[in-house]
Formats: sequence, structure tokens, C-alpha cells
Amino acid sequence: MANPPSHPMTPDIDYALAFDLAPIGLVLSRNRTIVDCNQRMCELFGAARDQLVGQSFRVLYPSADEYERTGERIAPLLGRNGTYADDRIMKRLEGRFKGETFWCHVTGRALNREAPHEAGIWSFEDLSARRAVKAELTPREREVAALLMEGLTAKETGKALTISHRTVEIHRAHLMRKYKASTAADLVHKLMEGAG
Repeated sequence: MANPPSHPMTPDIDYALAFDLAPIGLVLSRNRTIVDCNQRMCELFGAARDQLVGQSFRVLYPSADEYERTGERIAPLLGRNGTYADDRIMKRLEGRFKGETFWCHVTGRALNREAPHEAGIWSFEDLSARRAVKAELTPREREVAALLMEGLTAKETGKALTISHRTVEIHRAHLMRKYKASTAADLVHKLMEGAG
């Protein structure tokens, strides 16, 4: 990777070192496969670099369904805007927290809007210090919870997940019971706080 020209007033910057030591997880991807990642990414997911490079993003998701549906949902948005961001539940791979799920803020940029998954740059930020996963959730409940926290209505959530708004309401009712929430607003508050 060629270094961009340095500004006359700043010292030369080692961009490879900056990538590797960035305080958030960074990934370069091609067709939803990890081409390169930094140290923080390895720490977040409890894996060595050689356990991530060459792997599909699928290994970071709690289920194969969530991986597939997320890819389908974000492709048109990446194609339209070039970028995408959300909070979602991801899964740690190795170490003492192997299999643990955690809230993660994910932001991506497609390098080619015409083929959004062809090549991208992604960042991953662990939100578990502010928002713990306190209840056992199904894959669909995790997706509904993430969209509720973005402020989407049941109809908007249903459209995003290509399910009926009534199905969303059923999942929301399950979430409310699991999080002991009395209202939808209370549920969002408890999801944001990680209470349960």
C-alpha cells in the first residue's frame, strides 16, 4: 500500500503501524472475507491474526442466518451510500470468552458501490462495557433488538428484515418479557443499558 503524501507541517506517518495499532478493530475485506486486520480486531474477538485472515465474516456472527441476512440487508445501503453503520451482536472466537456474545458498533465503507461486498474497509468497536448482553436471545431477536435501538418502528423493522410487522411485534414482546420491560421505550432503554 503506497503511503499518501505527507503534509509539509507534519512528520512522516507510518500508515501500516497506524492501522495495526488503531484503538478500534479494523478490517480490510474482499467478498465478505477478511483480507487483513489489526491487533485490536484480534483482541476484540479473542483470536490470533492468522485465525481471522482468510476467514469469512461468518465466524464473527452468532449464527449463519444472521451473517446471511445482514449481508443481504446492508448490500443495497452500501451500494446507495457507500457506507453503512449499525450496532449488532457479535461472537468472540477463542480464549476464556469463547462463544460469548457482545454488542459491537460496526461501520463499513464499500470501495466499489456497484459491487458493495467486493472490497471494503470495516471498523469494529466493542460496546460491552456500556451495553452487556444480559439475556439469551434468538438470532431474530438480536436483529430486532438492534433495529429497535436505532429507533425503527415495527413496520420499518419488518421492512428491513423482510418479515411482517406482526412478526416483529411478537419478537418485541419476547424481548420485553426477557428484559422485564413494561413498554417499548423501557425495552430500548434496557437494551441500551444492558439491563436484564
